[in-house]
Amino acid sequence: MPKRTKNTEDPLKEAAGECLPRESNEENNAVAESMAESVVSAAAEENLEEEGDFELESESEDSDLESADEESDSEPEPPARRPKRGTGSKGIEETTTSSPVEAWNGTDEEDIAPEPPSFRPARTPGAQLLNGVSYTVLDLFQCFLSNSILQTIVINTNKYGQENHTKWKKITLKDLYSYLSMLIYSGFFKVTSMSDYWKMSELYTFSFPSTVMSCKKFSDIAGSIQLSDPKDDAANNKKKGTADYDRLCKIKPMYEEVRQSCKACYHPRQNIAVDERLVKSKARTGLKQYMKNKRRKWGFKFFVLADSSNGYTWDFTVFEGKNHHRTGKGLGYDTVMDLVTPKVLGTGYKLYVDNFYTSRTLFLDLLEKRIRACGTIRSNQLGPLRLKSGQLDKKSPRGCIRWIREGPIVFVQWKDTRDVLMCSTIHKAHGEDTIQRNMKDVEGQWAMNSIAVPPAILDYNKNMGAVDHSDALISYYNVLHRTKRWYRSFFYHFVDIAVVNAFILHKELASAKGERVMTQKKFRETLVLELRAAGTPNTAAQRAPLFHSDNYPNACTIRGVSHMPVYFTPDSTQGRRRCVLCHLKTPLGCSTCDKPLCFRHERQCFNLWHDQL
Repeated sequence: MPKRTKNTEDPLKEAAGECLPRESNEENNAVAESMAESVVSAAAEENLEEEGDFELESESEDSDLESADEESDSEPEPPARRPKRGTGSKGIEETTTSSPVEAWNGTDEEDIAPEPPSFRPARTPGAQLLNGVSYTVLDLFQCFLSNSILQTIVINTNKYGQENHTKWKKITLKDLYSYLSMLIYSGFFKVTSMSDYWKMSELYTFSFPSTVMSCKKFSDIAGSIQLSDPKDDAANNKKKGTADYDRLCKIKPMYEEVRQSCKACYHPRQNIAVDERLVKSKARTGLKQYMKNKRRKWGFKFFVLADSSNGYTWDFTVFEGKNHHRTGKGLGYDTVMDLVTPKVLGTGYKLYVDNFYTSRTLFLDLLEKRIRACGTIRSNQLGPLRLKSGQLDKKSPRGCIRWIREGPIVFVQWKDTRDVLMCSTIHKAHGEDTIQRNMKDVEGQWAMNSIAVPPAILDYNKNMGAVDHSDALISYYNVLHRTKRWYRSFFYHFVDIAVVNAFILHKELASAKGERVMTQKKFRETLVLELRAAGTPNTAAQRAPLFHSDNYPNACTIRGVSHMPVYFTPDSTQGRRRCVLCHLKTPLGCSTCDKPLCFRHERQCFNLWHDQL
């Protein structure tokens, strides 16, 4: 009996045909072919997702099948093995289609030096003062603290004094000049209490303060100094908890005036720097910040833009908190964009910042404004560059340089005592510059050796210290004192900024004229004398010379110093003063101690006082 053979083209088509209703052979064949194609495509996709390296092998449509008996005699194919996890086609596709990883370069690879920026400042760099005018020290100081802002402080201080003191005597602009003279004078000699400047004893022989103003008047002004209008403060306090509340309302008039004056009187040169400044304070206010890298950990944080050539404070802002002026790009980004304004500054400037501000986004946005930048960068800001090979390791020698460029930005790694990361749109990656370092040689002996250093690091160290230089000038003779009101700490710092900037203007003018430049101490001494001359003379402090009476012999001698009772005036009925012991009026006092003391039979205050010495 002859064997019957099946003439099917594909077992998948046959299986699909059996699942369909038997209407017509042509329809069945067409539907079977379509279903077979869908099953094949689905199986192929499933195999690609699950089997990884295994490919679906499909039989050729032209091959004929063997007979049913031969088919039954053939052994079944073994099932396909399941691939290992993580070796699917998705991972293979990513590795095969990704571009090759670019490594960090060494000094053997040459970098392309960026074109130098075209420096176009908005004004001529330097002092913006009238030509041909001779400025005194007081005139330079008044460039930053003008009579208008000082008169505003006088008005607000009188309002505050009348509201908070029962016996308040109104002050004038001349009184404020005297107060500023004494305030700057206090930067020369530090005492534990401000009243020590007016003591008349052997330990405190300050004769100058009494010629400026009395101790009581100085204390009254210091305890009532007010920068803003008390009515504005009261209205602002009602807005607490709302978006309209201004945390800087108490300092806003003087704050804005000093900022505008600093920018109007000077224009910075090409190299500028932005950094932080901390004004120490123990006030209990939300504006106070903690900075672990500063010598004084607690205080008010300022962001300062300074000229790298001389440390001139050109602009500054007060840090109000993380929730203010946020654009979603970071506090450092917002700060730099607020301080660096090409419309006021110009273009072509070179900005130096530290790793608190440096980021790709900031440097690219500054480059669009035609301002170059350079600064240290944190490793977490490198992004994908951290995964690339060729970086420095612990075994890298000192002076080793690695770099990589991304368009206009170059990232540099330099090995010193620790790894230094730099980012710049100004410099090329490496050059021929070297520096001296004390290192051990092969024999273990210490010796000075020359190591390579990137140009970005040299320029960064040269120009980044502008704010630190300004801080140093302030710290030498600062007028900051302890106060119960946080906004008065800002007042003291604004006075320091005015004095230091005026001193820098003096150096600019004197150098341009070829004149001798005063030291900062001499400059401050001259300013103190000119402020005293512009202030109110203290007639009450100008005491008449002591009138020595011949009726009394030497009363006592203490440690070789003679103490003699004397009259204050030739007429004992006039010029009587209160005794320091019994507080009764007396015309006598000690010629050495300059203390009013009774010297009568019933009141021997003179002897009692000197027995205590």
